[in-house]
Amino acid sequence: MLSHVKKYAPVAYALIAGAVFLDSLRFKFTNAPETQVIFGKLDAWAAGFGAGGLFDQTGLFSQYVIGSAELVASTLLLIGLVPALRRLQTLGALIATAVMTGAVSFHLFTPLGIDPNNDGGGLFAMAVAVWLASIAYLLFHRSTLLSILTGVGRAILPGHARTVVDRTSAPAKLASVQS
Repeated sequence: MLSHVKKYAPVAYALIAGAVFLDSLRFKFTNAPETQVIFGKLDAWAAGFGAGGLFDQTGLFSQYVIGSAELVASTLLLIGLVPALRRLQTLGALIATAVMTGAVSFHLFTPLGIDPNNDGGGLFAMAVAVWLASIAYLLFHRSTLLSILTGVGRAILPGHARTVVDRTSAPAKLASVQS
């Protein structure tokens, strides 16, 4: 039973999260009224502390930027269904976690609220579901995540990453020498 869960849970997660992200793109990329309300409220909130335009259509966190991140995440999640490309699914889950952390936070901690479009909180519920599933996926595949993050760390900080790896492997080397 547990082996079936381990085998099929990542597939179910990728399909559901990918579908949620891809479905939301039609709203973000067509400038739908629902999207205008959400990003308009967020931009007005940001303007209150001097960051007006942050969520505007040309802002750093515009619907197009967020939609593009969701498109990349869903693409990686779905491409990762191919066994040889499984690592990409972990990268997609990492991006999904980042995007959904922002979505859940903005729903909870800004005037946006959990029901900005009078949909009964459906949009918020989907964001929470994808967020929790993404975190669960990353926890389940933490060794792959650590491998990816280590590789990124080595690319960005070549000398520092090597030092960290050497320090963590030193106790193991010392233990083998003492045996």
